[in-house]
Amino acid sequence: MSIAAGRVRLPLAAWGLLAPSLLLAVMIIGYPFYEIVMLSLSDVSRFGLVRGFAGLANFSAVFGDSIFQNALLRTAEWTVGVVGGTIAVSIPVALVLRQDFYGRGVARTIIMLPWAVSLPMAAIAWMWSLNADYGMVNATLRQLGLMTGSVQWLARSETAFPVEILIGIVVSIPFTATILLGGLSSIPGEIYEAAAIDGARPWHNFWHLTLPMLGPFINIAVVLNVIHVFSSFPIIWVLTQGGPDNSTHILVTYLYELSFRLGRPGQASAVSLAMLVIVVCFTVLYMRLRRNEAVA
Repeated sequence: MSIAAGRVRLPLAAWGLLAPSLLLAVMIIGYPFYEIVMLSLSDVSRFGLVRGFAGLANFSAVFGDSIFQNALLRTAEWTVGVVGGTIAVSIPVALVLRQDFYGRGVARTIIMLPWAVSLPMAAIAWMWSLNADYGMVNATLRQLGLMTGSVQWLARSETAFPVEILIGIVVSIPFTATILLGGLSSIPGEIYEAAAIDGARPWHNFWHLTLPMLGPFINIAVVLNVIHVFSSFPIIWVLTQGGPDNSTHILVTYLYELSFRLGRPGQASAVSLAMLVIVVCFTVLYMRLRRNEAVA
């Protein structure tokens, strides 16, 4: 009888221990989520006054807006470009930093330093560097003989967004390289010694040993980077604020403009819910695909 009672009481005790954390999570996450859902279904004034139930009118207005449609496609380009470029650059960076060479500690410190700088500060520094009149980028290119005049990098739609993607890659490398470096440190060196005895070349080691064993860490880096980059606000807003002519808007900057510039909090809430659904769907789909690959 006492054993059965203990089996019943144990889950209750566990739930009792978890209750404070669950309650805190509901308060921090659940209540704001509920408010966003209600705002997205309401007619809200620019000052946040709810004037009545609007149904799906906010979603209809947002989804029918050409700026939203272009921002949605551009968000996909932004996320794929930044995350893909970051992974492609961070893997060789992590491989180099793993090697034992003189000054490795200094090199690791230099790579990690940008991580200590906030994104708005980094974006402001890049904005000054890209200035057409006194920016470091134009001055350096002129000194190297690669150009004669000045380029308005952030004032032209054909150059502004690609430049922002490159900046996004640069500021994302420290975090990603740290994850991959930790993954490389977990790979035992005996595997490479055995491969060397069998006559394996460095490229074969990378392709058949390093990359497969680094797979779980790459998965973590991809998911975390997608979640971060998808909703990354400071770089694009500080550099161009969605311009010129709305050519660099992504969903998060479009959301900010709807809420704080145009005074449409209901539509902004609809955009935020659409972003949440997209991130959740991507994360579930990606992890399921990677799990199926691992099983196969």
